[in-house]
Amino acid sequence: MDWGYPLNRYARQIILPEVGTKGQAALAGARVLVVGAGGLAASALPVLAGVGVGHLTLLDADIVDVTNLHRQTLFTEEDCGQPKAEVAARRLSALNSEITVEPRTEALTPANAEALVAGADLVLDCADSYAASYTLSDSCLEMGTPLISASVLGMGGYCGGFCADAPSLRAVFPDAPDSAASCATAGVLAPVVAMVGAMQAQMALAVLLGLAPSPLGQMVQLDAQAYRFSSFRFDGAPEPEIRFGFVSPAGLRASDTIVELRGTIEAPEPLHPDALRIAPEDLPGSLPAGDGRLVLCCATGLRAWRAAEQIQQNWPGEITLAAAATS
Repeated sequence: MDWGYPLNRYARQIILPEVGTKGQAALAGARVLVVGAGGLAASALPVLAGVGVGHLTLLDADIVDVTNLHRQTLFTEEDCGQPKAEVAARRLSALNSEITVEPRTEALTPANAEALVAGADLVLDCADSYAASYTLSDSCLEMGTPLISASVLGMGGYCGGFCADAPSLRAVFPDAPDSAASCATAGVLAPVVAMVGAMQAQMALAVLLGLAPSPLGQMVQLDAQAYRFSSFRFDGAPEPEIRFGFVSPAGLRASDTIVELRGTIEAPEPLHPDALRIAPEDLPGSLPAGDGRLVLCCATGLRAWRAAEQIQQNWPGEITLAAAATS
């Protein structure tokens, strides 16, 4: 890299003793995977691009919708109908032509997660999906890759640093969430998303620069209605003894017992043609006999997770979850 122009560009951060030319070089050589190009990413991505993170991979299968625009500020009305990852990549490249931005218009799945994480020094979880977050955490924990994961709903949210030298997301949130609410069903206020996304960027830079104290093992929570931040460390949190992993539809096997938890109105076609349709309230009484792998399917993975917790004592084999939409 020609340091003449970039040094002028990054002068205001290079003069920081926490950065310097050594830190700037570390940022330029870093490869960051960002899963989800929506609201959280709208705050985090311009920061990462602006400070000179050398390679950003953006993963998002969605297209821009007018309902996104109040909080997903990388997009304009003219972008509606276009792939989010590609639009975001164009904006970031226009912001900083010195970096490489790679858009990938695909969803995160258990099938592609390992390869994606393997190519990154750091992962940002900006996806609005339980399945995506836990799939990323499982892959990052296995590969020793730091993960900065965040979530926002209504007037609050959190951001934390997981894996690598810290416990995983499952260690902090081992049980299925109590609520199935999402931004689409419960609503969200744009400044809350922006603040949490900015905190993700700060944590990511702290990891890449090796700042102390490390954000890995740190949780920051925001209550925007009360104008209050709180935080705690979870360095000693144990990994759960029982965890229900996710599998992609392509990973289903002929020997699996596959249960579709969605009704025919919600899902006229089950996730797999061999799936048995059983409503969650009818488990475990309606399960067929078996001791192989049981795969529970639903839209987000949340109903499947709750069902797995209810029947784990009744099924002697492995229980795995499948989500129709992972990111």
